[in-house]
Amino acid sequence: MMRNILALVLNDLAVAFKNKTLYLVLFIPFFVFMSLKMIDQTNVEVSKIKIGLIEDYAYAPLLLGSVEAAEKNLTVTWVQNEQEGIRLLKEKTLEGVLLSNKKDPEQITLLVLKKESLQTLAIVETFAALQKAVEGSSSNWISDIETLQAGGVQRQTLPTWILMVVLLVGFIILSAQVAEEKEKKLLLALLQTPISEIQWLIAKVLMGMVLTIIAILFFHLLGGFAVSDLFGYSLLIVAGSFCFSAYGVFLGFLCSNQASARTLGVVFYLPHLLPSALSDFSQQLTAVAPFLPSYQFYEPLKAILLEDGSMASMPFELLYLWVVGAFTFFLAYVLMKKRWLM
Repeated sequence: MMRNILALVLNDLAVAFKNKTLYLVLFIPFFVFMSLKMIDQTNVEVSKIKIGLIEDYAYAPLLLGSVEAAEKNLTVTWVQNEQEGIRLLKEKTLEGVLLSNKKDPEQITLLVLKKESLQTLAIVETFAALQKAVEGSSSNWISDIETLQAGGVQRQTLPTWILMVVLLVGFIILSAQVAEEKEKKLLLALLQTPISEIQWLIAKVLMGMVLTIIAILFFHLLGGFAVSDLFGYSLLIVAGSFCFSAYGVFLGFLCSNQASARTLGVVFYLPHLLPSALSDFSQQLTAVAPFLPSYQFYEPLKAILLEDGSMASMPFELLYLWVVGAFTFFLAYVLMKKRWLM
């Protein structure tokens, strides 16, 4: 009895190794661990807070002296103007910029990327501690907090959910469907009919685009999210859905069965999702993520949904998505013409 059970277990493990399921089980925790290791400021209590001060602003002398003296807790960077401070905030070079309060020179306004973040909490607590040490007061020099990304938690997380859906349709659903049609010889049967390779590919990519667009529309209908640049946003969604649908079809042709396609889909899904979605929390990931197509989709998505940006100021990202989509579509067409692994 035990021998039979052991034989079955070993057989299942061999099948898992053959269809790459074992690789997937090992890959997921390894990649998540490596991505989380790259996140900056895992311990905000001991890490220095990166603060920007604007050269032309008239800060209170007591505040300036306290900030410069707290070199163990703060790293001060002087910027020429507020626009440069905003740029450095978006690049994750700074965690906050101190703006002069026009009503009360003794107080300041804190400009941050997100109000609901550990970095913002750490900045407020640090300045409260500084003021208490210098003045013995329980109040805070920071009288107001302004954010670059507006909206509540639901809207703040909307770009991440949209990115997840786009990648899920392309890398998981489409790739597995293509591999299934190859595995069951359905694709070869279709190609015996008047249907051509290019027609089948266009139909498959369009199906992925339609599924993606329906899911995104559902997000907006349920949440009631408005978009400032509707035309640019629509162009971005169409370009992103085309790019990752074509990408998913190409991955499907690289696999001979559904199990391999699901494994390969997840292997591509996580590296495209995590670095882009976690780039807000890490300067290191911000430097790595731009090499991924998902980042070129995610950043304009955030700019339009959270910062009232316009697609007209981001033509490179739109072109990048179309080029990657066209390239992977061409690769899928080449593999299909050669009947590779069918």
